[in-house]
Order: sequence, then C-alpha cells, then structure tokens
Amino acid sequence: MTASTTRRTTAASSRIAAVGAIAVAGALLLTGCGDQTKSKDGGGSSSAATSKAPLFSKLPKAIQDKGVIKVGSDIAYAPVEFKDKDGKTAGIDPDLADAMGKQLGVKFQFENGTFDTLVTGLRAKRYDMAMSAMTDTKDRQNGIDSETKKKVGEGADFVDYFTAGVSIYTPKGKDQGIKTWDDLCGKKIVVQRGTVSEDLAKKQSEKCGDKGKISIEAFDTDQQAQTRLRSGGADAGSSDFPVAAYAVKTSGGGNDFQIVGEQVEAAPYGIAVSKDNTQLRDALKEALDAIIKSGDYDKVIAKWGVEAGAVKEAKINGGV
Repeated sequence: MTASTTRRTTAASSRIAAVGAIAVAGALLLTGCGDQTKSKDGGGSSSAATSKAPLFSKLPKAIQDKGVIKVGSDIAYAPVEFKDKDGKTAGIDPDLADAMGKQLGVKFQFENGTFDTLVTGLRAKRYDMAMSAMTDTKDRQNGIDSETKKKVGEGADFVDYFTAGVSIYTPKGKDQGIKTWDDLCGKKIVVQRGTVSEDLAKKQSEKCGDKGKISIEAFDTDQQAQTRLRSGGADAGSSDFPVAAYAVKTSGGGNDFQIVGEQVEAAPYGIAVSKDNTQLRDALKEALDAIIKSGDYDKVIAKWGVEAGAVKEAKINGGV
C-alpha cells in the first residue's frame, strides 16, 4: 500500500508489464482479512533461535534471545499478505520473511493491524518491524505527513525489497472512459485509507477545476473498498498494481473488475524499522541480499507471478 503517513507513494515511470503473469498466479490464490489481533499462525511461531544460521550474530541480542521478530502487517492485501483458505498468513511478504528467517535463525511472527496504524505500532514497540506493501518515501523516512507536509513523527528507516506502481480498476465492462487519473474528475473512487492511491486521488482532485472534484471514499482495508465498488457504490477503485491485478483475476471468478490504463508512481516497497534500531535494519538488509544471491528471493517472486517488481539488491532508504 502507499501514501500519507504510512503506505506507498512517489517515484517516476509507469509499469504495465506482469499483468498476465500475476493474473495466472492469482488464479491459484485465496484472500482474507482481519483486524488488530495477533495472527493465529503468526507467519512463524516462537522457537529456539539457532546460532548456526549464517546471520544470527548480526541480530540485536534481544531478538536473539526471543528467537522471534514481530512483524506489523495489514494481512488483507492479497497477494502481498493475506489469510489463505485455512486461515494461515500467506503471500509474497510472509514467504520472503520465511526465507530471510532461515538466514537469520529466527521466526518472523506476523501480527495483524490496519495499515495506517503500523508505523505508530512500530514507534510504540508493538512490532520490531512493519512489512506490509509499504512504499518507502522520503516523507515516511522523515515522519512527514505527505498531504500537510507537517512533521508528525520521527519517521522510520526502510529496507527496500520490491517495486510496484499504482493501478486504477473499474467494474468490468463499465470503465466510463476512465484510462488515467485525469479521467476520474467528477467521478467517485474507492481506496484504502492512508495509501498512495488516496494521496493520488486527493492531488488529482485539486487539479480537476471545472471538470469537478473527485469524490473519494476511503476504507480501513482494500477489501472493503473492493466490496463497495462491486456493489455499484463507486465508479473506480485504486490499489497497488499486484493487488489490483489479483482482484481483477479472482473477484467473481474474474468477472467483477478490469484494470484500466497503466501503472503510475512505480516505487519501492520497504520493510520499516525504527530509526533507533539500525542493527536490526542492517541485519534485514544482509538477509535480503543473501536470499537474492541464493535464488530463494526469485523463487518467491516467481511463485506469485510478480517478476516485474523484482529487485537485484536490497537498499536502505532508496525511496524518493
């Protein structure tokens, strides 16, 4: 997800590749959702950490002792993270975390929370990190509200691991001529609160002039936004490209939605870590680089059909 004080945002270029690949992969998946409760399976459970893992010594002592890294995540954003048909946490992020856990010798325990509260949970030490399709931006790094440009917190450091843009989707067969963000003027869009999609809609609305402002309805989860659009309550929706493509393929057996136009605002997803926890940040970067080098990263990316968003190396605070 992307935007104001928590998920995705800025970058340049647009991407339209991978829709076929992700659509094929999406057909194999199922979605789910939740609230701010600890996930049952946790994406890993407490277990004795192993000092035999190659990067175990890089971790902070407190995490070594626990054998667990607590991960704040909005587990309702398939295929990035979601609950499968058995109620287990699944998706791109949990799979990458599992691979990193083998390098670090600890388990990643995913805990469910609404997206716009994840950074707050990080500051409150509820989580060790947040991994939830969160776009790395300078505003987030510096704790700046992207809409007001006011300081709202100390910000966070990011370990970048994937690249994704933002897409618009409409009811299937009812695009009403919508191809670009400019075409949304005078229409209604549904988005997830605190995301780059919401930011883009607000910015575009200010540019609409005589065409009429965009009516924006924001929800706690992307699935709620999809439900609203499915029921005829809006003209369009917007999500990160992997999520929009997954919804198009799976909702109503592929009969509910269609993607219109191209991706915009391609930018890195980052794992958010408190600025005072540089040791964990650096250990996570090393673990990501290790699974990229070993090929485990590419296996996860291929499993979910999102090769177009793969990176060649992990970066710290690479967002703009």
